[in-house]
Amino acid sequence: MPTLRQLESFVAVVDEGSFTRAADRLFVTQPGLSQQIAALEKELGGSLFSRLPRAVALTPTGRALLPHARTAVTAAERGNAAARQVTGSEGGELRIACVYSVSLGLLPGVLRRWRAENPDVTVRLFEHRHGDTLATAVREGQADVGVGPVPAQWRGRQRSLGTEEMVVLLPPNLGADDVMSPAGGEIALSRLEHVPWVQYAPDHALADVLVDACERAGYRPRVAVRTEQTAVAPLLTSAGIGPSLVPAAIVPPVFAGTIARPVPSADRELAAYTGAEPDALTTRFVGLVARAAVLMPDHVASALSRS
Repeated sequence: MPTLRQLESFVAVVDEGSFTRAADRLFVTQPGLSQQIAALEKELGGSLFSRLPRAVALTPTGRALLPHARTAVTAAERGNAAARQVTGSEGGELRIACVYSVSLGLLPGVLRRWRAENPDVTVRLFEHRHGDTLATAVREGQADVGVGPVPAQWRGRQRSLGTEEMVVLLPPNLGADDVMSPAGGEIALSRLEHVPWVQYAPDHALADVLVDACERAGYRPRVAVRTEQTAVAPLLTSAGIGPSLVPAAIVPPVFAGTIARPVPSADRELAAYTGAEPDALTTRFVGLVARAAVLMPDHVASALSRS
């Protein structure tokens, strides 16, 4: 008798058209996914896919199985949803833990789409200053899913969201022509060695990002103001306090100063991650984050190209 996991694997490969993409969708390794498909084929006594150079195609056996597999997977999801309704987690809350920069930049657009598709699910955000405390919160069951820097040695499932690029914001009263690199849109951090920065609190993850970037440029940054809140850094820079290093996704649409890429660059990989066995609702949310995450907004990309 085929297992639900085998049928989920089969449907994912059909939907994604690729073993690699299906493995990402299900938070499993490609060999693990291939084992599920091989076991299903052994159970049914025939091949389900014809392996083409850049795609997969269903065999007659696969075409016969597909509608029944979809029915089984959908029924399981509906049963899971019904159970969550009884316990208050469906039609109740989806718990998301994230770092502050993600709640400011990446998540609003994602949650707008999520709410349009899941109007009965309330979202509760748990925001953290540092990726370590975020990972601990997910590990201990505070949240269904974490969105932030890639956690170290994660034993559950995780899906990459891409690279979060940091940009330098220069205040209006700092002459950009005096510090900008000859290459448009870039600034050598070495040129800001003697300029006090808008920095984050010591236990804030972005404080480490700024220190690391400046140390790679040969110095430790001087500090004008420290802030606890990620969203305050662009405001302080706009007010003329000093430059700041922020994720591109949190730069406000209207910024009075100059936006530039730092040299050397500063970035970090982001991921959405869960426990070992996420339910269908959580898995759908992770899939949406992976599809809809915007790490470089158009207004920032445009400003960088004009600099």
